[in-house]
Amino acid sequence: MANINKTVKLGVFTLAIMNVTAVVSLRGLPAEAVYGLSSAFYYLFAAIVFLIPTSLVAAELAAMFQDKQGGVFRWVGEAYGKRLGFLAIWVQWIESTIWYPTVLTFGAVSIAFIGMNDVHDMSLANNKYYTLVVVLIIYWLATFISLKGMSWVGKVAKVGGMVGTIIPAALLIILGIIYLASGGHSNMDFNSSFFPDFTNFDNVVLAASIFLFYAGMEMGGIHVKDVENPSKNYPKAVFIGALITVLIFVLGTFALGVIIPAKDINLTQSLLVGFDNYFRYIHASWLSPIIAVALAFGVLAGVLTWVAGPSKGIFAVGKAGYMPPFFQKTNKLGVQKNILFVQGIAVTVLSLLFVVMPSVQSFYQILSQLTVILYLIMYLLMFSGAIALRYKMKKLNRPFRIGKSGNGLMWFVGGLGFCGSLLAFILSFIPPSQISTGSNTVWFSVLIIGAIIVVVAPFIIYASKKPSWVDPNSNFEPFHWEVQAQPATVNVSANNTNAARPTATSVHTGGATGTSTAKPGATAPNAAVSDAASSGATASGATPSNSSSATSSGNSTSGKASPGTGDKDKDAPKS
Repeated sequence: MANINKTVKLGVFTLAIMNVTAVVSLRGLPAEAVYGLSSAFYYLFAAIVFLIPTSLVAAELAAMFQDKQGGVFRWVGEAYGKRLGFLAIWVQWIESTIWYPTVLTFGAVSIAFIGMNDVHDMSLANNKYYTLVVVLIIYWLATFISLKGMSWVGKVAKVGGMVGTIIPAALLIILGIIYLASGGHSNMDFNSSFFPDFTNFDNVVLAASIFLFYAGMEMGGIHVKDVENPSKNYPKAVFIGALITVLIFVLGTFALGVIIPAKDINLTQSLLVGFDNYFRYIHASWLSPIIAVALAFGVLAGVLTWVAGPSKGIFAVGKAGYMPPFFQKTNKLGVQKNILFVQGIAVTVLSLLFVVMPSVQSFYQILSQLTVILYLIMYLLMFSGAIALRYKMKKLNRPFRIGKSGNGLMWFVGGLGFCGSLLAFILSFIPPSQISTGSNTVWFSVLIIGAIIVVVAPFIIYASKKPSWVDPNSNFEPFHWEVQAQPATVNVSANNTNAARPTATSVHTGGATGTSTAKPGATAPNAAVSDAASSGATASGATPSNSSSATSSGNSTSGKASPGTGDKDKDAPKS
């Protein structure tokens, strides 16, 4: 045991940087730059009510179930039953699918700016048909590459994260400092109010998307068991990582606001335009195509990883009996081919919205908002579920615990995250006044109908599931309330009591260890390693850097109930 303890201990700063790289993405900076100085308020507000609560709550949940499959399906399912657990991992997968067109839109814009003619580049970047073609070509190329296996993708993603996110972020901030220090004219009024004008409700709508900037930070929770003295050092790493993340976002946003007037900011183009303006100022315009290639490489490397990442979580849960056998099919390399093809068809259909929406920018915004809405449903379930588990699983060992004793701090932290997520969820339905989104009818129709379809679908699938859907090779551990119900449902004779009796430790330690994927929305390379058992995840925030095998194995003892055979939901929490 001593040797094991020496092998995998993470330092505070190392974990903090891992959290930063899992979340930070530059593509969303223009959306906040329109707010000027008050953008810093939104970043700080979202960090306090969402980023930090997410990190701490996920750390407790990940540590509680570190030896169990399922990720967010496990977390929510233990609290509320299988139906809501399935809803949680379903929306996590679907939102990543919706995220692909938005991140690839940014990639298409980056490719358009590889040329040296600014007028031509901007015109091409705003062409709906060019963007549609590039999105579909790159996505399906990434899909077919993923079908060949993911053994080498992790390295590509790591390089893409450094080249396409970290270096450009640092460069953007440095250029902004040089520009101001040398007497450049600032288009941002630093004498304006730090606090937004709350009397104008429209001002806070677009800022709701900032929550997705931080999505994926929950994936760092899987590393809590690898930290020396986690009760002290993990929160320290969370706060350091949050501070660095906020500084990158705030300073990067300011750098764009300084060089581009707020009225001229474009959600898809302004990052590239900002770099172009800075390079022109320092007489280094030849750098513009290089940074465009770097940003495009970062996006494409990330998408390549994400195409096969979040789908692994739903795949593992599907094998436990929650998805039809069609979705459990793999190729000879163990890659979930049918899920990838269905995912690709969904991305293709969503991408056709380019034709309906008035502009690339409006399409980008409406899909980003739908992604936020769906992902926040998962977060609402996660935060409330963590509080519920304090009462439903009181005696379960918590290697990392929010608060040394009692449940007061969990109520505060989890409640803060829940309220913040609920606020962002409500605001996400309202069209932002700063962007031309076309018809409000189209806007509300896409968001409301889209959200309803996505939320209703898992309940229909769950109601239709059959015992034959269970893969005999699935080692998915039963929920705690299933194990507790076993003595009442199993006829045990006096002679074989010991053979049939479930052990208490099986609830806590059996099963597969799963790692998690990062959130859509940030650059892909940055996320944590994904396992079949993990929750997927993604944002306007993060993407996974690596993926492991499509399935996770675990230790299962004979006599345990399989989650797909025979519903135990009558014994489960009411959902």
